[in-house]
Amino acid sequence: MPLVNVKVIEGVFTPAQKQEMIRKLTDAMVSIEGENMRSVTSVIIDEVKSGDWGIGGKPLTTADVKSLAAGKPKG
Repeated sequence: MPLVNVKVIEGVFTPAQKQEMIRKLTDAMVSIEGENMRSVTSVIIDEVKSGDWGIGGKPLTTADVKSLAAGKPKG
């Protein structure tokens, strides 16, 4: 019974985007394991509070992620 756990920073993804993540990650696992595993494949999306995720010793915020997604480097 596969379990895919995804951690994202809160406020970055819409409910529709999270639903798409769940669908596509399930599809990816099924493509590896076979269709019979679809009904027992779990995907959990955990949202981490803005600023509680750090990279390279620096906190990452919702605004930072949105800037990165827009093609603007974190400054």
